[in-house]
Amino acid sequence: MAKKSGDKYEAILDAAAKIIGEVGYHKAQISKIAREANVAEGTIYLYFENKQDLLLSLFQKRFGEFIVNLKNELNTAKTPLEKLRKLVTRHLENSEKDRNFAQVTQIELRQADRALRQKLSELLRDYFTIIENIIDEGKEQGIFRSDISTKVIRRMIFGTLDEMVSSWLLSSRQYSLSKQAKDAVELFCHGFLVKNND
Repeated sequence: MAKKSGDKYEAILDAAAKIIGEVGYHKAQISKIAREANVAEGTIYLYFENKQDLLLSLFQKRFGEFIVNLKNELNTAKTPLEKLRKLVTRHLENSEKDRNFAQVTQIELRQADRALRQKLSELLRDYFTIIENIIDEGKEQGIFRSDISTKVIRRMIFGTLDEMVSSWLLSSRQYSLSKQAKDAVELFCHGFLVKNND
């Protein structure tokens, strides 16, 4: 199998995001993805075992890049509240910037088989840990309420962002997803902030 890198590899991933986002995972044919990527159908099998491997690789690559960039940005934040704002903003901006991939993660992956969903959930654990670390840091500094479970707060944050992206994708009207970041942070903070920390 060819090394998972290079122009053709990236072109196939881009094509997969576009085709799967447009017609759905089950209807997305390898031949259509190949045509979109401008490669021979057989070339795809040099990089990926099958369509499931392609979908998993797409998620690993795109979401992995998001996590790396997010960690780098959070390292420049000075307070847990600033980190929370950055995380919420980047989550929504990243989805808005790459609508095809957002469509794949929000809609198509939920329809994947159980084994694939399990593999994808393992990739999300790193993101969950980042959110929980921000919450724990806020608790330690007396900024976030310590009487609410860290996991409950993390589920609330991720669940809210997840629903915001899904609603944006399914909406018949056009609006900016990233511009809702401030409102989301305000909502979170009223729920678990000890006091008004700006």
